[in-house]
Amino acid sequence: MTRVKICGLRTRADVAAAAQAGAAYAGFVFFPPSPRHITTGDAVWIAGGLPEGIIKVALTVDADDELLAAILEAMPIDILQLHGKESPERVAEIRTRFSRPVMKAVGVGSEADLPALDAYAQVCDQILVDARPAPEAELPGGNGIAFDWRLIQGRRWRRPWMLAGGLTPENVAEAIRLTGAAQVDVSSGVESAPGRKDHEKIAAFVAAATGRTPG
Repeated sequence: MTRVKICGLRTRADVAAAAQAGAAYAGFVFFPPSPRHITTGDAVWIAGGLPEGIIKVALTVDADDELLAAILEAMPIDILQLHGKESPERVAEIRTRFSRPVMKAVGVGSEADLPALDAYAQVCDQILVDARPAPEAELPGGNGIAFDWRLIQGRRWRRPWMLAGGLTPENVAEAIRLTGAAQVDVSSGVESAPGRKDHEKIAAFVAAATGRTPG
């Protein structure tokens, strides 16, 4: 069954809604320009309401070691998601230094972007195949933009991978059908406004991705 990550959760109620819907992963954004950003102080409070069994992911963008250490101290994070311009060498360094699995996001917009997926698969634990943001975009992800899923149709990597970018309750089943994704990630596609999660949309997304009945 397809596993779902709900990213950009900002409250205990958001986390509860994701867990109740059947999401496997809960994603938390530590990047101030994002409307989904939480502070390490927020993380301490949210951690008190985390349900057992859900995989906790911290998304950072070109974070230094000090920030990564602070996040890990504030919340029991299972996976570090690197969503910036981190080099393969930096990915490997973080993985070793913090003894945590690392998920590397790689933006895809054309075939020219595909070799990077192979390069990062050598050094990370999971790959997040995301839509490459437009040059003028302020955020590296969560922009509600999809890429041509046919670019990765039939492709596989040596690490588990997750599909992201512009997914919604309405299109996620088709995206899974075209790509064969066993894992999917959503953020803006289950929001009523930037940074504000819609719990009904979360339930609908998980149901569409997994084939379960909502509720």
